[in-house]
Amino acid sequence: MPDAYTHGHHESVLRAHRWRTAENSAAYLLPHLRPGLSVLDVGSGPGTITADLARLIAPGRVVGVDASAEVVAEANADHPADNLAFEVADAYALEYDDGEFDVVHAHQVLQHLGRPVDALREFGRVAGADGLVAVRDVDYEGTIWFPLLPGLAEWHELYLATHRSVSGEPAAGRRLKSWALEAGLADVRSTATLWLFESPADRAWWGGAWADRALQSSFATAAKAIGADDAQLQRISHAWQEWAVVDDGWLLMPHAEMLARGTAP
Repeated sequence: MPDAYTHGHHESVLRAHRWRTAENSAAYLLPHLRPGLSVLDVGSGPGTITADLARLIAPGRVVGVDASAEVVAEANADHPADNLAFEVADAYALEYDDGEFDVVHAHQVLQHLGRPVDALREFGRVAGADGLVAVRDVDYEGTIWFPLLPGLAEWHELYLATHRSVSGEPAAGRRLKSWALEAGLADVRSTATLWLFESPADRAWWGGAWADRALQSSFATAAKAIGADDAQLQRISHAWQEWAVVDDGWLLMPHAEMLARGTAP
């Protein structure tokens, strides 16, 4: 069975995913791209990062893959381009040849997989010894915020427990290098960057998305499965709404990035 996805594909989740661009989510990779390369984007979701990559390497081929057929259909409709296609695929068993792509990219994917090392081995196979594997994941345990609202502390504890109860590791960022080495990837290089939400617009967007997500997304269903109740989820939703409108609201999410060479057939 495929790994379950903690967040699901509620509008509040896809709203956050559509904000992502190559610039704000894959800047560490951009210096390594050039026109004519081929890129496989694993876990491409609604395709905003993927479409940026397709523009950057045109006329090179870009394929975005995701486990959700519904999301793949939406991405194909939203991002028509001659050098871009979206397909349904399994991150553990990609139906592509050894070394078929110059770059295999995955953003916020490994944190949701029960077998991240196996996935990285598969990424390395598809990239080949001359190809590049590029992954970026948040480290949710390292998230910090202000003001120190009790409801956000409650959210943080519940989120970590819920994510781990569904599939994967929410503190994936600090583990990327270790996983890459275990997978046998070569020339492993690590970097780190941040997402910071502090402007009124950023707070309204991020806080509003999580206020909805806490009540309506798959996260809410999974949280209830481990003991959360409606009152707790309402407190969390209200805390996000409160944080979104306070002038000194500030939230930082650390991300780890890893570049490595693939593996020989």
